[in-house]
Amino acid sequence: MSKKNDTTEDQELQAVSDQFSKQVIEQRLTPNPLNLFSMDKDTLRLALVTAQFALRATRQQTPPTMNKPTGLLVLVNGMEQAGKGTAVTQLRQWVDPRLLKVEATIGDCPLEHQPIWQAHTKALPRHGDVMVYFGNWYADLLYNVMRMATLDEDNKVKKSKDKNNNQLKDKALPIGQWQDYLKQALTKLQAFEQDLAANQTKLLKCWFHVNIETLQARLNDDKADPEFLYQIDWKSNKVVETFNEVATALLRQQGDWIIIDGDDKSQAAMHFCHQVLQAMQTALASSRIEESEQLENVKKFEPVKVPKTLINIDDTEIDKSEYHEALADKQARLAELLRARKGRHVVFAFEGMDAAGKGGAIKRLVAPLDPREYQIYNIGAPMLYELQHPYLWRFWTKLPNEQVDRISRIAIFDRTWYGRVLVERIEDFATDAEWQRAYDEINRFEADLVAAGTIVIKYWLAIDKKEQLKRFEAREETPHKQFKLTDDDWRNRDNWADYVQSAADMLARTNIEDAPWCVIATNEKRQARLDVLDHAIEQLSLALPDN
Repeated sequence: MSKKNDTTEDQELQAVSDQFSKQVIEQRLTPNPLNLFSMDKDTLRLALVTAQFALRATRQQTPPTMNKPTGLLVLVNGMEQAGKGTAVTQLRQWVDPRLLKVEATIGDCPLEHQPIWQAHTKALPRHGDVMVYFGNWYADLLYNVMRMATLDEDNKVKKSKDKNNNQLKDKALPIGQWQDYLKQALTKLQAFEQDLAANQTKLLKCWFHVNIETLQARLNDDKADPEFLYQIDWKSNKVVETFNEVATALLRQQGDWIIIDGDDKSQAAMHFCHQVLQAMQTALASSRIEESEQLENVKKFEPVKVPKTLINIDDTEIDKSEYHEALADKQARLAELLRARKGRHVVFAFEGMDAAGKGGAIKRLVAPLDPREYQIYNIGAPMLYELQHPYLWRFWTKLPNEQVDRISRIAIFDRTWYGRVLVERIEDFATDAEWQRAYDEINRFEADLVAAGTIVIKYWLAIDKKEQLKRFEAREETPHKQFKLTDDDWRNRDNWADYVQSAADMLARTNIEDAPWCVIATNEKRQARLDVLDHAIEQLSLALPDN
């Protein structure tokens, strides 16, 4: 885009922002009650564009706005031939099409070793954007449930094997089994979506529906059909009846879907556009919550008692020759286990006090591996584009991913998503509501990974304050290590007690059964490295009992 176009767009945004008087906000940006959905086309179009630019303006840096950057994700699902494409086409004609993102996926089997939502996280909109997502994670879920609920000869799913080499069933599963799977999956997706909404990505979920007769008539007319979102035989009434049965179970469990009657496509498009308008206006209203209202939603936080393991640090020394002999044996065993994991993803998460030895431990962890087998992520302050997404987004997009054609399925994080309850808490980079809410968000995130088959191994490396000073001074005197020491490191020492307390709170609230913490508290670097390897071997042995 040229500088001239950039300037024009900035001027448009500023013009919209400038005209947001209190009266305009009350008239155009507050949620429009559903019973007042009677706007004519011109009025509706003006309201849509106004709300669209107002959402975009929430992420303006200069001049600063009162709004908290907020985006809207519109999930579009439902029956084929129910007017989904017509409705989104109409929306795009009535808003600025440059600012409306549209994505579409065709339902397929959820990818192995990762949560069903993970494959879709890169497509999530930035705060300030409106995005329509055809298919999305519900298309994958519905594909999988339909595969369970119908015979191959009825739904014409590829015979023999799917793309993940899973043998397809010759017979449909009993209704109770696929319903249990669906119920559990929907519960997890509901929690994921609630976390999105809490992190300023609001959702509108629209389900388009027509009866079987209308569906068959449209399938058999002379008009070209779009590519279907779900890989099933829509001309089979039996398959469609099963789809409606699955859809009914979905809609009953999740009460936040808007059902749009697609019998009249023009009316369905109007209904959809009104719903998008109300969702944008609601998102705008939530972006203007006053600080006093946020404080009301924050519960009194009770710090835990700092455990002795974070205070009384071991000073045991280890013989250098014994260390190297033990190191070689443990590295060989670790490499053997990692290569025997049969494709399962592994995530190592390293946290600890500055200079506690995370880098040294990681170096010894990967030494026996081929560099193509793993990725190391050194996590620092988030970039601007990362701040324009939900907090965990920048970690979701770094996870091992079956969609990516790289060999590595091992991810090692030097600093992690726990920054929100550590540095961001202490330095006031996150509000009290944000960091207090993050414990549960992180627990759900890790539990989803483990439930999908990912092995999550977490370390907290602890040293005492005297040992940290010793290591800081050694870094200052060593030319090839001076880059490791920053002004922030020295400043963080002044907050030592706060970091220890934050670590204690974090360990107490996120030491879940699915992903427990391993606390390694020693001032001896060599011992810490061996302990990391011992724990990794233990965890992998438990996860891979045949090895």
